[in-house]
Amino acid sequence: MLEQARQDAQSPWHEGELAMQRSVGVVERMDGPGRNFVRKAMPEQHRAFFPMLPFVVLGAVDAKGDVWATVRAGHPGFLASPEPELLDVSLARDPADPADAGMEDGDAIAMLGIQLETRRRNRLNGVIHRREAKAFQVRVGQSFGNCPQYIQPRSSAFVRDPDRGTALQPLRSGRLDDRARRMIEGADTFFVASYVDRDNGERQIDVSHRGGNAGFVRIDADGVLTIPDFPGNRFFNTLGNFLVNPKAGLVFLDFATGDMLQMAGRAEVQLDSPEAATFERAERLWRFTPEEIVFRPDALPLRWSSFNRDL
Repeated sequence: MLEQARQDAQSPWHEGELAMQRSVGVVERMDGPGRNFVRKAMPEQHRAFFPMLPFVVLGAVDAKGDVWATVRAGHPGFLASPEPELLDVSLARDPADPADAGMEDGDAIAMLGIQLETRRRNRLNGVIHRREAKAFQVRVGQSFGNCPQYIQPRSSAFVRDPDRGTALQPLRSGRLDDRARRMIEGADTFFVASYVDRDNGERQIDVSHRGGNAGFVRIDADGVLTIPDFPGNRFFNTLGNFLVNPKAGLVFLDFATGDMLQMAGRAEVQLDSPEAATFERAERLWRFTPEEIVFRPDALPLRWSSFNRDL
């Protein structure tokens, strides 16, 4: 019965993801997990998980076609699932957030729910239905879980009401300044958004977590980031998207201050770079060239404390 259901289900993988899976010889092995675990509705565990969260990671595409990753916070319960195919999101519009421009009615969106203290994470993507400025609903296109690999455990606490924003203004630039470089070079965590437009006309956005020991992202003199790709679940959502559409959005957080560094630019996957050998455990590399940079001081009302555990 389960085998028949697997055969009847449609494979979720697009050509970029399949190309990445071919590069490591796992296309046939990943066919079953794709059909079984990438769902069109949230399982009960996910429906119970999202309402517990004090923040969510989002990926959205603006009118120019640039993709942005962002983090938004709210009191637990600001995410709720009235039905397995729906997720209600109680978040007000935020003009300071460049990702907000891609959150209109009918826009595609990606979401990552991540609980750093337990290292649980679940992802979904879908389409926004918006009737008001203070909230929207997402109809699920894909929903699936991820393993806890490379997540640095942290506990969080609110330092102000999440409905009250900061008075500090965002700073926009086309190049990385010293502050941004320090933020990236000291990071053990960031989030990345990517997207493809499928053959059926649907836009599919993904946002995911990347983690390693502090300093795992390198910055060249020209501001290009070199990022190792460690062994994972072989879904290759992010790198597969890059093969089809090289646009990328990255967000780095300062967990101690609530500062946020958001960047939109272009990514290049390097399957056979000899430089990969200089990164411990890396299977391949990808490079990111920032084109638009937004630094948002005190953007988040949360502060995190690390458990100081190496990955």
